[in-house]
Amino acid sequence: MSFKPSENLSNEEVKSGLKLVIADGLFAESMVSFTGGAFLVAMAIHMGASNFQLGVLAALPTFSSIFQLVSVWLVRKYKNRKAIAVIANILARFPLLIIAVLPYLFTTSTSVYVLIFFLFFHYYFGSVAGASWNSWMRDLVPTEQLGTYFSHRSRLTQSLNVVLSLSIAFALDYIKAHYPESEYEAYSVMFLIGGGFGMLGIVMLARTPEPQSHMVNDNLFQLLQKPLKDKNFRKLLAFNSSWAFSLNLATPFFSVYMMKTLGIELSYIIAFGIIAQISSILSIKVWGRYSDRYSNKTIIKICAPIYILCILSWAFTTMPGSHTGTLIMLVLINIFSGISTAGINLGIGNIGMKLAPKDEAIVYLSVKNMTVAFFSTIAPLVGGLLADFFANHQLVWSFEWKGNGTSSVLPLVDLKGWSFFFMIGGLMALYSLRILGGIKEQGEVDKDKVVTYMRSKLRKSVVREAKGIYTGKPLASLRKAFMFFF
Repeated sequence: MSFKPSENLSNEEVKSGLKLVIADGLFAESMVSFTGGAFLVAMAIHMGASNFQLGVLAALPTFSSIFQLVSVWLVRKYKNRKAIAVIANILARFPLLIIAVLPYLFTTSTSVYVLIFFLFFHYYFGSVAGASWNSWMRDLVPTEQLGTYFSHRSRLTQSLNVVLSLSIAFALDYIKAHYPESEYEAYSVMFLIGGGFGMLGIVMLARTPEPQSHMVNDNLFQLLQKPLKDKNFRKLLAFNSSWAFSLNLATPFFSVYMMKTLGIELSYIIAFGIIAQISSILSIKVWGRYSDRYSNKTIIKICAPIYILCILSWAFTTMPGSHTGTLIMLVLINIFSGISTAGINLGIGNIGMKLAPKDEAIVYLSVKNMTVAFFSTIAPLVGGLLADFFANHQLVWSFEWKGNGTSSVLPLVDLKGWSFFFMIGGLMALYSLRILGGIKEQGEVDKDKVVTYMRSKLRKSVVREAKGIYTGKPLASLRKAFMFFF
């Protein structure tokens, strides 16, 4: 196992490295499944965390992105991204093992503060490792395979996340119902397992080869100004920041809206999230294939309007008039949200790698991540203020038909509270697409041509397989039809 970068990597070394990166991704996703998201919040609540402390926990991941500057400095000084990523990941994942024993070392009230303390270091070193890893992958993964490779990796990690999240949720529910006194121990075991998976991922990462990097030796602050002086990359920053702000203005409150306004049970909310994830898993392969064939910008142009329509649709989820109608609408929203966000996230991540100059990738990507993190952090704060303002406002637009002493009202628009909020988020996201149009990407193909091609291919596939069903081979034909997307 060597930590020395290689001037030239053979095709076999690259292929082996790409497999190891996927293995690290699976172990890292297992770590997150056991120690992050709703399970981390549940553990903090069980410890007695206040709303402010829960807010701090939610803000830590995005706030820590500013420390990617440390990674830029370290890479310039030591010119060894692999060593930096591995060491920083060890320092990031070891605190999870310490958190596992917190219930046995501190009182309940003190444990929350200690939890935040160790999670700060978890996210801090994770941010340092992430910046080095991004630059490393920029050189390791062939440019023409970015879409295909990362869509495949994302598909595997998301599939694993769905399986693990469901399994852990069922296990926790069982423990709470039958052994409530052991809930603390259950969270400890989860962090112990998650930390163990994280350490196994580091082993995979340490075996992955690193191509030699050649960073320019300019002053650090001059380097950080380069992405801002690059007109094309500056437009990408503007689009990505605007898009992140628009999404984080509304999306963090979807669950709150479903629980408080629509009265949806928690089990249904979790099911909707799984539906969105499965839709993303099933569609990301086709987006990766088309992003390599055409361009990432083209994929974003196709997917973004679909997701904006999904955001706007949240404002009308109370209009079906029945609980069943609302549930059906939410299922459709989550299906199309999953399909569209798969393409958007893949496209935004890949276009950043593609537009970043090879010798300065870590600087460009770090500036991009820090800028987007800033807007992603302030958006929910602004969103909370807007939600409070619109809580006492309502906009109603309807048609009324009167005749023979009767009156019928056809509601067209009924916006109140959160609905205003979702409309604003959707319209702001729509505006950000205007900025996307000014970005130049090599190999870009007109969106309409790609959509026409996809429709033509889908139509031919459906017609061909319909003939197969007619000729008495329904199972084989249906399998081939699904192969177009899956």
